[in-house]
Amino acid sequence: MSHSLRAALFDLDGTLVDSLHDIGAAMNHALSTHGLPPHPLPAYRHFVGEGAQVLVARAVPEAHAHAREAVLATYRAFYAEHMLDETRPFPGILPLLECLVGEGVKLAVLSNKPDAATRRLVTELLPGVRFAAVYGERAGVPRKPDPTAALGVAAELGVDPSGCAFIGDTSVDMDTARAAGMYGVGVTWGFRDEEELRTHQARVIARSVEELLQHLLALPRALAS
Repeated sequence: MSHSLRAALFDLDGTLVDSLHDIGAAMNHALSTHGLPPHPLPAYRHFVGEGAQVLVARAVPEAHAHAREAVLATYRAFYAEHMLDETRPFPGILPLLECLVGEGVKLAVLSNKPDAATRRLVTELLPGVRFAAVYGERAGVPRKPDPTAALGVAAELGVDPSGCAFIGDTSVDMDTARAAGMYGVGVTWGFRDEEELRTHQARVIARSVEELLQHLLALPRALAS
C-alpha cells in the first residue's frame, strides 16, 4: 500500500472556482420568479455544498415547500445559461494544478454540482489541465459526504485512498475525506470558515493557494508519519 501523495481530489465550488455570485443570482432569480423573497449573496455561503436540491430546500421557506420543485426547475434553467457570467478560478489555481501535474500527482474533481455543469465549468475555466477524472452529482451515486464517489475516483485512478488528498472548503469535503480514508485538506478562501473545517477534522488548513501547494508537496512525508 502506498503512503505517498499520488492523487489530489478537489471540490469545485469554493475550492477551485469562485461561483457564489452566479449561484446566488440564479437562485434569487428563481425565487423572485415564483414570488418568494431573495437572499443576500453572503447567505449562499451556507446554502451551497450539498447539491441543488438541498440548496433549494435551504433557500425556500418551509411555508412554501410546495414551490420547491418549480423553483428548482427555474434555477437549473437559469443557471445553465448564466453559470459563466461571473464565475472564475481563484487566483493561483491554474499554476497550482499545473505544478501538481508536473510533480506526477493525478488530479480529479468531485463536486455535488450536477455532473454536466461540473464538466462544463472545468472545461471552460480550467482548460488544458490534465484531470484524470471529473465528476459531479450523478444518478445512482450518493452525494458527498458519502464516500462512494470518492472511492470510485480513487479506484479509477488506480490509487489507494491512503495516497489521496481530498481538498475542499466545507465540512462536507472534510467528512468525505475522513469517510473515504483520504487526507482532508481544508481551504479558507471558499464559502466556509476555518472553525468549520477544524470541527470536521481537516488534517491541515491552507489559507492561501501558495500554502496549499506547500502542504500538498509535503504530504508524502505527512502521509508516511
